[in-house]
Amino acid sequence: MGHEDLPTLELAFPGPERDRGVAAILAGRKTALTGLLEIYEHAGEEVPAAGQRFSVLDSEGRPAVTIELVAVRVIPMKEIDDDFARAEGRGYSDVSVWRAAHEQFFRSDGVSEFLGHTPIVDGSTLVVAQRFHVVGPDDLVDR
Repeated sequence: MGHEDLPTLELAFPGPERDRGVAAILAGRKTALTGLLEIYEHAGEEVPAAGQRFSVLDSEGRPAVTIELVAVRVIPMKEIDDDFARAEGRGYSDVSVWRAAHEQFFRSDGVSEFLGHTPIVDGSTLVVAQRFHVVGPDDLVDR
């Protein structure tokens, strides 16, 4: 399966936030990502599974990097720990900083517009916590 045949993954919304996330993946700083379960449900998308590969798109909608999920858990936000927060590669010093940033994003105008309401975000809010690694260009064919 070639790069163009993979399902796509878009971090945040196009612009500086997405660009920083893609750059962090390319630099090896970002090895985890978090999605709001409610977004998957609203979009009618299944929660991804370990072993799935995605083409991560840049802000222009072009493939920037291919990742493979190595672990996926649906958990309450309160179960995210410092290690996972730092693996997000966005400079979060600990889980409290991670949580504040994610609460702000999950309550943002863009997410609220997509969902049709502002979601309730607290410690019991379910998130899709994903760990991944970058798949090199010589390893784009399914095993």
